[in-house]
Amino acid sequence: MALVAFLIGQRVARGGSGAAATDAAPDATPVPAGMRASDISSMSPEERASRLFDRVMRYGQEGKLDSLKIFAPMAIQAFDMLGPPDAHARYDVGMIGVVSGDVQLARAEADTILAANKTQLLGLVLAMKAAGLRQDVSAKAEYQRRLVAAAPAERAKKLKEYEDHKADIDAALKPTGDRKP
Repeated sequence: MALVAFLIGQRVARGGSGAAATDAAPDATPVPAGMRASDISSMSPEERASRLFDRVMRYGQEGKLDSLKIFAPMAIQAFDMLGPPDAHARYDVGMIGVVSGDVQLARAEADTILAANKTQLLGLVLAMKAAGLRQDVSAKAEYQRRLVAAAPAERAKKLKEYEDHKADIDAALKPTGDRKP
């Protein structure tokens, strides 16, 4: 299954032609004329996962749900191929769950991050987002309280994942009234 997803991803990324590309991903956004998509087969597994993650997040922001649903499983499989996930990879997979509406995935990844480190900022941010998807206002407020309390000490660690997702952390630290729904 992973191989099939990888091959579909390659064909879609190359702007594949023919019936096979059309049948495999009928709702995929075609590559504009004169613009060539990256050949993900030449990328490292980490680069593939990162590119697919970025694509899923972009489709989520743009409201392109059909494309999001095609690429979200591929992105999750790309992360699975990286080996044992760290907190950063778990956050990325959880965010794929958030934008695709998979509450269980988002919650499971947040819980796993927080089981290893109860003050991990990405785990707390993801737990807040999962609680928001469940419309659990009290849980969301509790995770935000924990995030605010943990932020100074955790940020002092200067972890790469905190820098990579600084905007997410900053947005989650704002009081509820200052954030968009």
